[in-house]
Amino acid sequence: MQVTPTLNEGLKRAFTVVVPSADLQADRKARLAEVAKTVSLPGFRPGKVPVSLVKQRYGASVNAELLEKAVNDATGRVMQEQNIRPAAQPKVDLVSAPDSEGDLEFKVEVEILPEITVPDFAGLKLTRLTAKVDESVVDKALGELARRSRTFETIEEDRAAVKGDVVNVDFVGKVNGEAFDGGTAQDVNVEIGGEGFIPGFAEQIEGLKAGEEKVITVTFPEDYQAAELAGKEATFDIKANALKKAIDPAIDDELAKTVGLESIDQARKIVTEQAEGEYTQLSRLRIKRELLDILAEKTDFDAPESMVDAEFGQIWARVEEDRKSGNMDEEDAGKDEETLRADYRRIAERRVKLGLLLAEIGRKQEIQVSREELIGAMQQEAQRYPGQEKAVFEFFSKNPQAVEGLRGPILENKVVDYLIELSDVTEKEVTPEELSEIPAADL
Repeated sequence: MQVTPTLNEGLKRAFTVVVPSADLQADRKARLAEVAKTVSLPGFRPGKVPVSLVKQRYGASVNAELLEKAVNDATGRVMQEQNIRPAAQPKVDLVSAPDSEGDLEFKVEVEILPEITVPDFAGLKLTRLTAKVDESVVDKALGELARRSRTFETIEEDRAAVKGDVVNVDFVGKVNGEAFDGGTAQDVNVEIGGEGFIPGFAEQIEGLKAGEEKVITVTFPEDYQAAELAGKEATFDIKANALKKAIDPAIDDELAKTVGLESIDQARKIVTEQAEGEYTQLSRLRIKRELLDILAEKTDFDAPESMVDAEFGQIWARVEEDRKSGNMDEEDAGKDEETLRADYRRIAERRVKLGLLLAEIGRKQEIQVSREELIGAMQQEAQRYPGQEKAVFEFFSKNPQAVEGLRGPILENKVVDYLIELSDVTEKEVTPEELSEIPAADL
């Protein structure tokens, strides 16, 4: 095999590769002999079909098979002999692909991973933010539990509904005069001043008495879950059936028993532990962000353009989805597309560089992702698709790249844990609100 370098610029490499005809002929002859042993043709006993006839019948398919194998094998040898660590799948262009005679010649282009010098992490200082679970947080959660268990008592007094009352209504929703799916309901309790309905709905039934009817007009939010209604104006024909008042149950052991718990103290403990778990996750997210910002300053290598392109493509696809659904960040919504693309291109480059640096640290420190950790990640992914767990595992078994997609985040978190352990960490107590304020990444 003859390899001629044709490009060595930055992270880009290119070669012309020639595989001699003699090598191809030897492989072709061996493969045709294998086929002859298994093929069955009329007039010949199994394994006795002449190779010449096999070549006539199956030569084209054998040539195509061997061509693909020869290119893949030769490309792999080039990567190995040139000591290349590809950043992406090499691009191959055939120059000559002989059917039976002649050399095989092709060009291969590849972008390599950069040389990464792992920085010295001595003296690395980080701050771990923590927050305590306030009793008011627990009280609010238990109050929500009581609200979901509330009962409703009819108000016999003949009066108009006021804020805090609950009006039992029937309604029919229409867009452009036509009733829409999901817009009709009976015996629905609507709290005046409460949450859960379209903005402007509850406010417009304030003042109704039992037995009265009214037509109201509302506009669905731009981010409404039913995309066909998002941002549209609709009318609702309202009939008030009864005026009621909500009665929340006492926050006691009886309330706890309605959700399968033994006591309200047990409920308080569970709510507290859940909040503590959320705070712990937020705390880790904050210290990880701080660490990544420090690491980003230490990345003094170029990111492979192909990897940045791929990362940017994924980010931009989500931006486009948010734009279509009206969920764009206010700051992004005020930018022109050129500025927006440039901003997210920088984010993509940062992510690629950090990913490569963390991977290199993991390689140098021999940090591994175990089989058990991968299986656990697959199980978590399968749980997202109830009833389709078997299909999810089959997908991973047939798609090694998908498995690698699970390995990356696991390895990243293990390397982050390793670096946090190396660091001088100072704890600082903040409010839950301060803890949840995740700052933008330093670019």
